[in-house]
Amino acid sequence: MVALASLLIATMSAIAIGYELGKEENVVRGTGTIVWLNLEGGFWGIIGDDGEHYDPINLDSEVRCEDLRVYFEAEIRTDLVSFHMWGKIVEILQIQKLE
Repeated sequence: MVALASLLIATMSAIAIGYELGKEENVVRGTGTIVWLNLEGGFWGIIGDDGEHYDPINLDSEVRCEDLRVYFEAEIRTDLVSFHMWGKIVEILQIQKLE
């Protein structure tokens, strides 16, 4: 019984660690520019310096400024869809204005 409990604990720990590692694979970090897109009623986006388009679901009002340069970390949300059909849907984890 103790061996079974130990095996169960080890398996759950491995699953939890694997989940966190997998989550890190869906995180993008970089710099970019905040843009207002006048499509589908209008929405804010980030054009990354890597050329990617990011469609944030939780962009803070403090950074909703056209042409604002930012550093951001975001989780790519492959579990969501959007009618914007513009860029990768992301959840902002951290964002800061660049000087």
